[in-house]
Amino acid sequence: MAFEPVPRGPISDHVFAQLRDAIVSGGYRPDDALPSERELAAAFEVNRHAVREALRRLQQLGLVRVSQGGATRVLDWREHAGLDLILSLPGSGNALPVGTLVRDLLEMRACVGVDAARLCAERGTPRARAAVRDAVDGYAELAPDLPGMAEANTALWRRIVEGSGNTAYLLAFNSLVGAGAVPSQWRAAELLDVARHRRLAAAIVAGQATAAAKHARELLTAPVADPAASRQRSRA
Repeated sequence: MAFEPVPRGPISDHVFAQLRDAIVSGGYRPDDALPSERELAAAFEVNRHAVREALRRLQQLGLVRVSQGGATRVLDWREHAGLDLILSLPGSGNALPVGTLVRDLLEMRACVGVDAARLCAERGTPRARAAVRDAVDGYAELAPDLPGMAEANTALWRRIVEGSGNTAYLLAFNSLVGAGAVPSQWRAAELLDVARHRRLAAAIVAGQATAAAKHARELLTAPVADPAASRQRSRA
């Protein structure tokens, strides 16, 4: 593999990103041995400390197995990696096609969101449901300010996911939000659909689980079905 010298910035970040992309894109196959620390340091024109830090991060993501005194072996990321890997990829543009990556994140977001809305309506406390009602009002007041709506919409969905009482959903939601994984321009049509967001909130407040899931599905699957159209509408 040919690597590029590291530009200015956190050195280990650049080493990590290039090695990660080389593994995920298939430049290194499962059970391949990576070059030694010395060879990688020479290829990247960095010190060995930066290489060790990059290898440590690759190991944490489940991409390599580091053996003391032995070769660092590539693992099959489809078998060993977790959600942290896909959340580290947006912006790289090299390992996986950006369109495919965002589509996959949107599909995951839809699965979590639809069921969280159902559960929030089904078992959310009166206080949790009131928080959803208040959050949708705050979001609606910002139309048509797309950046402002995006931030308020995140707050709305946080109330819904918290109201679902599902800790795994909440942690997945935190990961998606923290990574900035789904840009607002990919879901402009969803964000601007204030009426359906109000119907979603009303269904949750009324304890109508089936209706809440229906409205959430219609909102969250729109960007998955036609992300290009959503992006075009955001530019209009």
